[in-house]
Amino acid sequence: MNALKNPAHRAWLVLIVATGVTWYLGEVGAAGTSAIVAMLVIAFIKGRLVILDFMELRSAPLMWRLLLEGWLILVSSLILLAYWMSLK
Repeated sequence: MNALKNPAHRAWLVLIVATGVTWYLGEVGAAGTSAIVAMLVIAFIKGRLVILDFMELRSAPLMWRLLLEGWLILVSSLILLAYWMSLK
């Protein structure tokens, strides 16, 4: 397929599939730590794809990539920490 040669098209396809997976997990009532962690990992991957491909930071200066990817890592870590703390 010619459409999949474009990185933005590939990213879009991955985003659609990842959204479908998280929707399915929510629809079937997936619960527990493994389901939550899986959804957070999928959300992280989706965020990274948006940052790199749709905000076009894949070829941006390193400072911008570090800033936005660092922000994504920080927010994802804080959400995971909050979930972990809620289990105690």
